[in-house]
Amino acid sequence: MALLGHAFDFQDYFPSMLEGLGAQGFMLELCNGFRLLMDCDKGLITFESLKRNMVLLGLQEMRDDELVCMLMEADLDGDGAISQMEFCILMFRLSPGLMDGSKQWVEELSANEM
Repeated sequence: MALLGHAFDFQDYFPSMLEGLGAQGFMLELCNGFRLLMDCDKGLITFESLKRNMVLLGLQEMRDDELVCMLMEADLDGDGAISQMEFCILMFRLSPGLMDGSKQWVEELSANEM
């Protein structure tokens, strides 16, 4: 897989995480990932918070224009930052395994909320 000219191996661990943690546990882990990358004052992932945390993702060599592209990919409301919901939607979209099993996943999450 390539991300803006950077080649890397991609291993989709989300399906096995979902299986092991269950739908609610998996959602909690996604939220933890969001909090790790967000600007604590704004409650959003901003360009600055993403740039500051690239080392955690092993992507410290990404250029600023590449980070802007990452933000734009997830920024559904056009405010220039990534909300927790936008982050979760992006993570879901980027996981082929989750996309394949999305109906079952949504049903399990809905059943747990009732």
